[in-house]
Amino acid sequence: MRRRLTRVAAAFIAGSVLLAGGWFAAAHWRALASHPTALNQADVLGSSAGGTVPDLIGKRSAVLGALFTEQPKIVGIAVAGRPGRAAAPAGYLNPFRGVAALIPERIDEGVDFGGSGPVYALGDAVITNAGQSAGWPGGGWITYRLTNGPGAGLTVYLAEDVTPTVQPGQRVSASTVIANMFNWGDGIEIGWAQASGVSAESELPEAGGIGGAGPFPTRVGVNFDELLHSLGVPAAPNLTEPAYGLLPSNYPTRW
Repeated sequence: MRRRLTRVAAAFIAGSVLLAGGWFAAAHWRALASHPTALNQADVLGSSAGGTVPDLIGKRSAVLGALFTEQPKIVGIAVAGRPGRAAAPAGYLNPFRGVAALIPERIDEGVDFGGSGPVYALGDAVITNAGQSAGWPGGGWITYRLTNGPGAGLTVYLAEDVTPTVQPGQRVSASTVIANMFNWGDGIEIGWAQASGVSAESELPEAGGIGGAGPFPTRVGVNFDELLHSLGVPAAPNLTEPAYGLLPSNYPTRW
């Protein structure tokens, strides 16, 4: 009697497992049948879009094999859209990616950095000045007008401890080294220049008329630092301090 009860119990448990498994399998394949990707795979295997659950179950191995070879697009989208991570402006790259031991210093008229190595253009541009300017420590002075991306039409300056490697009128891209920066104690400064290329944008009345004496950080300098930060450059230590002056209306407010 005990053995008979044991066999009955075992049969009951096995039957329950099979019934439960069959229910889950049927539910799974009903869901799979309503998935457009699954139906497409079923068509490839010779099944119709209106195939029955048994038809789909008969093809389960091939369908699953095909489904799991697809790229995880949803996961990729979730990572790319992670909160707090700014997307880099299209067409621009970190201009200091080749600089050894880059040191963020401060935002003034532009943004100051220490270090040594090659400096690249932000993106596609035309060089408008490349030489020396006595008004800046170290003397280096380069300006270029961007021709692509959200800053197209704006002019960038690179100044102080830099040696130009380009010529006025030269067309450059984000892969072009425009200067080499060196350690002479002053570091370099980069930021938005006046359209004329004479000096920094922050000195014009439209930006608040703030020159080398401050007060700092300027709003124009903060805007440029935000652009650099979106490209992977470390933020300046005074980025979050109250900014002075104005940001002209033709400058993008978000990067």
